[in-house]
Amino acid sequence: MPIKIPHLLPAREILEEENIFIMDEGRAKSQDIRPLNILILNLMPEKQKTEVQILRLLGNTPLQVNISFLRTATYESKNTSPFHLEQFYTNFEQVKKNKYDGLIITGAPVELFAFEEVDYWNELKEIMEWSKSNVTSTLHICWGAQAALYHHYQIDKHELYQKCHGIFKHYVLNASDKLMRGFDDTFLAPHSRHTNVELEEINNHPNLEILAASEDAGALIISGNNGRQIMVTGHLEYDSTTLGEEYKRDSEKGLKVHLPLDYFPNNDPSNLPLNNWRSHAHLLFSNWLNYYVYQETPFEWK
Repeated sequence: MPIKIPHLLPAREILEEENIFIMDEGRAKSQDIRPLNILILNLMPEKQKTEVQILRLLGNTPLQVNISFLRTATYESKNTSPFHLEQFYTNFEQVKKNKYDGLIITGAPVELFAFEEVDYWNELKEIMEWSKSNVTSTLHICWGAQAALYHHYQIDKHELYQKCHGIFKHYVLNASDKLMRGFDDTFLAPHSRHTNVELEEINNHPNLEILAASEDAGALIISGNNGRQIMVTGHLEYDSTTLGEEYKRDSEKGLKVHLPLDYFPNNDPSNLPLNNWRSHAHLLFSNWLNYYVYQETPFEWK
């Protein structure tokens, strides 16, 4: 999918080097189609890394996508330059009158706080509530998935005995769901979190369905409200090196953290990890864009 992003966005150079199809505004305007409008609420600290990771996955199907980035107004990022935020991001007040075909809400490093203790929780609640009538389908990632389960379905998270991080084997539980088309019966995916949600609570909710899960990491892909809300508790968008960078960061802080499971070859941090989840990451985002956004969104929003 060709993605249309701001010309000066730093992610552009990285994506072009990877041969990701990026479209100039002039060419986009000349195409006689309606592009999908996707809004990304980026809550991650290192926003530029997350931009690259998500845009890489949105740029691999045959549709045209217009990307807009959203930031919180009630919390100011400490890890991204104000210039970058001012140039490439907007706030909710500026977009809340718009309609979007898709919304992506990323994770955030706030999972050990109660939801109500997060600085921007009220703002996020307003955005999630707004999405119910202004967005065709919303994809929530990691803490964003837990926030959606809590806000929309009253399912809370609980703290784990030790951090769940590494590469885990998952099973497809409903191969007939459109989101899982093309998935192998089992596949690998990264997790990196200190909290979890109970499988039993999700299974007992009439408006939720677990589409893929791990015996060790729990639910991974959850569909709610007939695909209007998709929750992914892991990080299929992660680069090959991301878990290693997080492990190094936590170790240097003196935190008690074990090696990411099944990540470093021979469990040796000096060995470069292999990416064995990339194809299913592309498939997940492609299926979401095609089946739950493109096939469901109106040609003209009213």
